[in-house]
Amino acid sequence: METSPQRAGRNRTLTLSEAEKKRFSKKILIPEKSLTLRQFRDRIMCGDFLQIVDYLPDKFVDLLILDPPYNLDKNFNGSKFSAMSNAEYMQYLESWFPKLLRLLKPGASVYLCGDWKCSAAGYMIMEKYLTVRNRIIWQREKGRGALRNWKNCSEDIWFGTHGDEYYFDVEAVKMKRKVIAPYKSEGKPKDWQESEEGKYRLTYPSNFWDDISVPYWSMPENTDHPTQKPEKLLAKLILASSKPGDFVFDPFCGSGTTAVTAKKLGRHFAGIEINQEYCCWALARLKKAEEISAIQGYTDGVFWERNTLSDQNRRK
Repeated sequence: METSPQRAGRNRTLTLSEAEKKRFSKKILIPEKSLTLRQFRDRIMCGDFLQIVDYLPDKFVDLLILDPPYNLDKNFNGSKFSAMSNAEYMQYLESWFPKLLRLLKPGASVYLCGDWKCSAAGYMIMEKYLTVRNRIIWQREKGRGALRNWKNCSEDIWFGTHGDEYYFDVEAVKMKRKVIAPYKSEGKPKDWQESEEGKYRLTYPSNFWDDISVPYWSMPENTDHPTQKPEKLLAKLILASSKPGDFVFDPFCGSGTTAVTAKKLGRHFAGIEINQEYCCWALARLKKAEEISAIQGYTDGVFWERNTLSDQNRRK
């Protein structure tokens, strides 16, 4: 019988007892026929995404976030994804990406995650069916060293829209950065402010993000999912490209980061995940979000630089 790993006392990685898994399993939605929006809104659905998508109505998605398996050998709790040729991976994307288009509202935004190996295929599928607006590169902070190659410590997110009229709130995703050279004009701060935390300026976001911490053992959002995305990363996408009350959809929801972050930020959501245990993790995190709505690195309506003193003080 497989046993759970022993964890240090300060380890905050999500764990569920068998009783908790059984309880959360009863709350998973398993679609078997066409659904109305009310039936799956703010729910986690378990099953084959390619089948469930046919049960969903047209034009309900304001923001679509896609984090499919990258073109790597990866074990997702017993479900294995195998690396393939670039042409085969492109065929894999083509097998499901077009099915999502009918779900999008006319002004919907789409974000597609990938790494260096599958990013080109991601761009090609986005460019074929949507208008590509930008590529975000985010520094993953961690990464294995290599003797004969460059250390891989970044990932891409392609940003596209379903039309020319789309929502984007740049004011909602400003970053608070420490001022290195605090220039003054006529004796007053120029483009910066001084507070109890020090000298800072609010800056407009670029498409390179170096302020993201990948979830690790001491963070309350951490799970054992092998490719979990940080809540802070999803918060930027959700705040920039959706309004409160909008519908955020994630058909590869894994341990539920998109759903949890959407809930914390006052958006409706739905997620599909084929692994039942991952669905239970997502539901446990959603339950916890009812009591704790904090997102690490995002406070006072702005995103803080990684490892700043103020950010550290606000960690829960």
